[in-house]
Amino acid sequence: MQQHKQQAQQLRQQFRQARRQLTPAEQQSAAHAILAQCLQHSLLRPAKNNEPQQKVALYLANDGELNLQSVIEYCWQQQIDVYLPVLHPFSKGHLVFTAYRADTLMTINKYGIAEPKLSCPDLCPLEQLDHIFAPLVAFDNKGNRLGMGGGYYDRTLAPIVRDGLETRVTGVAHNCQLSDPLPTQPWDIPMQQIITPKQLFCF
Repeated sequence: MQQHKQQAQQLRQQFRQARRQLTPAEQQSAAHAILAQCLQHSLLRPAKNNEPQQKVALYLANDGELNLQSVIEYCWQQQIDVYLPVLHPFSKGHLVFTAYRADTLMTINKYGIAEPKLSCPDLCPLEQLDHIFAPLVAFDNKGNRLGMGGGYYDRTLAPIVRDGLETRVTGVAHNCQLSDPLPTQPWDIPMQQIITPKQLFCF
C-alpha cells in the first residue's frame, strides 16, 4: 500500500511538472483543439427541435490543466447547460455539480480554486448529468486515471458504475499526460474515454 502511494505521488509530480512546462501558446492551442475534438466526436449536442438541453459538467483549469473555456463558451452559445464541480458542503471528499453561467457568483475553495457559490436550486444530481468531463494528472491506454490524490472524483463518480447510470464520463488531458500502465486501487474509477487535443481514446 505504502509503495503504491509513493509510486503514485512520484507520477503526480512528474506529470504535473510536464503540463506546467507547456508554454502559454501551447496551452492556448490545446484549448482550441479540444473543442474541435469534442465537436468532431459529437460529445457536445446542441438542442434540436424539442429535445431537452444537454447537461454537461466541465471544470475550470488549475495547475496546468487543459483549459476548457472555449468548450464552456460553446455550450453557452448552443444552450447546453454547464455545471461545475463544487466541494460537497457536508460529505467530506465528495463533489456536487452546480450550474455555471456567465453571471454566476463565484467563490474560492480551500484549494484556491474558483467554484460557483453553492445554491440548492442550481444543483444537478449525478444521474441527471448527460456528460462529465473530468480533469486528470495522467492516464494510461486502459483508461486508468491518476488524479490529484484527494479521491474526489472517484468517490463522486462511484454511483455511475455501482448503479449503472447513463452519465458518460470523459477524462480530459494534454497529450503529454499519457503514461505507461498506472498503479491502480480497487476504488479507482476508470474512464470510459479520454480526450486530448489530438485524439479520443475509447476504452
